[in-house]
Amino acid sequence: MRVAAVQMSSTPDPAANLATADRLVRCAAADGARLVVLPEKWPCLGTDADLRAGAQPLDGPAISWARAIAAELGIDLVAGSFTQAVPGAPRNANTSVHVGPDGALRATYRKVHMFDVVVDGRRYEESAGEAPGDELVVSSAADGTLLGLSVCYDLRFPELYRILALRGARILLVPSAFTWATTLQHWEVLLRARAIENQCFVVAANQHSEHVPGMRSGGHSMIVDSWGVVLGRAGAAVDAVVLADLDLHEQGAVRSAFPALAHRRPEAYAWPDALTRIGA
Repeated sequence: MRVAAVQMSSTPDPAANLATADRLVRCAAADGARLVVLPEKWPCLGTDADLRAGAQPLDGPAISWARAIAAELGIDLVAGSFTQAVPGAPRNANTSVHVGPDGALRATYRKVHMFDVVVDGRRYEESAGEAPGDELVVSSAADGTLLGLSVCYDLRFPELYRILALRGARILLVPSAFTWATTLQHWEVLLRARAIENQCFVVAANQHSEHVPGMRSGGHSMIVDSWGVVLGRAGAAVDAVVLADLDLHEQGAVRSAFPALAHRRPEAYAWPDALTRIGA
């Protein structure tokens, strides 16, 4: 299966972002990609106010475009994530959508882990405007390959990916807007770790460069195989389409020869008591 990770630098301008996404997705399909992944918040990225202003319903312009282009090009398209306006809810959601080659919605996933941290002196409080999801999602590509959905900060929570793998995911998808600092230090290490420990392919589409003053993503979108080998990567500050051919038969051979998933001992694992957990 040929897959593509699309790297772009979104701004608060939805029309410009959609034009860029359209161009890059078409390039990916022209190069033979059957599964294409866009980055996090590709329709609109900026300040909290920009995100609120750019929020859309599930049937809004961004996902309507995604459904149309997936059908036109005959591809599986994971439309990164977008700020979803949820009717009747006090907060929006950070939602990833998988569209099939027929243009139908195959799955939606709401980001489970909220990015409430301080990086390089800048405070991020994603939960102030967006509510976390509470469901892990495995979807199916047109050829039946199972896909594990996630978004950006989820990458730091290995239990999420282990559950996706145990539910049959062969490819883990990580649309992201990783900050510049965390991309430099953590991005590749985490992506390769999630691939190795779950013996899954990882397709990670990241944002790049400065979106608004003081808010910068690190690029280096990449595709990793189930042995942890990086099959392709983009640079730090360029629009790009990263392509790779995934050998699912070879993945099966890796899992057979090195059956780490089968060697799990769930009966020996126990979560710490609530009183002894870190931060309690």
